[in-house]
Amino acid sequence: MREGLIIGDLEEPSVVHGVHGTTGLSQWKCLARRTGLFGAWEAVEWAWIPPGGISGEHMHTRTEEIYFILSGRGEMTLDGRPHPVGPGSLILTGLGTRHGLRNIGDEGLGWLVIELSRPATALRNPPERGGRDVNAEVFNLRQRGEVDPRSTFTGPLRSIRLVKLEPGRKSPLAATGVEHTLFTLDGSGEITSGEAVVPLKYGVSVTLPLGTETVITAGAGGLEYFLASLEVPGGGAP
Repeated sequence: MREGLIIGDLEEPSVVHGVHGTTGLSQWKCLARRTGLFGAWEAVEWAWIPPGGISGEHMHTRTEEIYFILSGRGEMTLDGRPHPVGPGSLILTGLGTRHGLRNIGDEGLGWLVIELSRPATALRNPPERGGRDVNAEVFNLRQRGEVDPRSTFTGPLRSIRLVKLEPGRKSPLAATGVEHTLFTLDGSGEITSGEAVVPLKYGVSVTLPLGTETVITAGAGGLEYFLASLEVPGGGAP
């Protein structure tokens, strides 16, 4: 068993000027990078823009990207088409999709970002779009509970879901053949790996490298977290 959890939180985020070429301020925090991981993670990040703020339109040619909206109301533009989004909205942007996000509400708009690298690029190898004009999808993850990203993504991401644990409930989570990243949404609890014990509350992120075994325990008020799981090719425990 490997013991090497990657822990992140929302304390002391960076202030960013002109994100993706726009004017104004935003906040940003990197929660995990590919360092110490075996899968095709690029980064796990948190971002926030104030009312009226914009994360400018841009396109990824070698990465696939998840946006999960945590708070506020926004408008996500996908290849020129606007989509209203709010807490619980999950946006999958595949290779070559031009996307941008605008805060259209009266409170801050916060979201989780997971970026995943691909060996090919959209410019050299245009992705198969199954007859669709836009290589992206928007889901209500709170209604669905779980999404299989392979409807849009061509990479190794296998599952995106919300997990709710009742007070005192325990749930094992092992990184066998896969790596996981979770983000605490509500309630409290702890995650243990060997002798390591990490308290969980809103904004705490935990990423499990290949071979890690953990147990997640909900606190007195229960626990809810976002969980994304990525297959690691040849990924028996290292």
